[in-house]
Amino acid sequence: MTELPVVLLPVGHDDDALDACLAALDAGTPAGARVWLADDARIGPRGAQIVQRWLARTPLQADYTCRQRGIGEVAHLDDVLRACGDADVVVLAPDAVPLPGWLVELAACFARDASIATATPWCNAGEAASWPRIGEIAPVPDDPARLARACQQLPPLHPELPAAIDHAVLLRGNARRKAGGLDAASYGSWYAALIDLSLRMAGLGWRNALCETAFVARGGEGGPAEGDLDVLAARWPAWHARLATYLMDDPLHACRARLQQRCAALGEAPTQAGLFPPQDAAADDGASSSSIGVAGGAGDAGRDAAADPVSAHEPAAGPGPATR
Repeated sequence: MTELPVVLLPVGHDDDALDACLAALDAGTPAGARVWLADDARIGPRGAQIVQRWLARTPLQADYTCRQRGIGEVAHLDDVLRACGDADVVVLAPDAVPLPGWLVELAACFARDASIATATPWCNAGEAASWPRIGEIAPVPDDPARLARACQQLPPLHPELPAAIDHAVLLRGNARRKAGGLDAASYGSWYAALIDLSLRMAGLGWRNALCETAFVARGGEGGPAEGDLDVLAARWPAWHARLATYLMDDPLHACRARLQQRCAALGEAPTQAGLFPPQDAAADDGASSSSIGVAGGAGDAGRDAAADPVSAHEPAAGPGPATR
């Protein structure tokens, strides 16, 4: 089995989004996968409780680090990525909701093509990688399991994207290092710094590709900090025109249509439960039915019981010291 990359989640200040992201990670990521929750001094008391309760119960190999003072989004991410060395790392948006199988599919994408430096999955709010329509924001999928299965049925062609997109991106470690990492001195947002990094890696001969077999949802699109687009335009004069052309021409139209067809076909197929007629409990020779309890999400646990606050500390060199 292909080794899975490190999952890096920069913790934000939206506790509900954090709760949903952690629950989706547990549900859709193989047990034992490495996850680093990196906090640039942004988390609040309720968020700290959510994290602590999640760390205590997650099947993932998870660590959490928190800075005593914030240093800014791009500088923080660059510092954490450098601590990961040459490891391949998936950076998730703080409001990301990964669908089942997402990490395995991203790892397989890298394994298929060594020239890919960034792999971006589909997203309901992913600009060039948006589904079902390019450049539009759609609601979070209401049947994530079916959509994930439909994605996994697509042929893995991994077409070119103009640049990686910030809802979720797998970064190849050695390509990131050779390109010089993130430019924290020029950009205030991960959104713009990722575009710049993608273009620098493309200039070195690497590819920025769509991983069409994976899907990561989110509540809305990311965006640049003030002045970031001006810096991008000055450094990469052809970038805005290239992106506009891509959005107008939509070279992924056929791929989007195939995913729509697969998703519709799965919706018409009978479910496992539909293969068997329901049993009448009254006619079941007195046999009583049983139910299986389902554990609540990380946020439920955080709301139900108080947790000790996390002691702030600076990130360590690597997926930091566990606070479990």
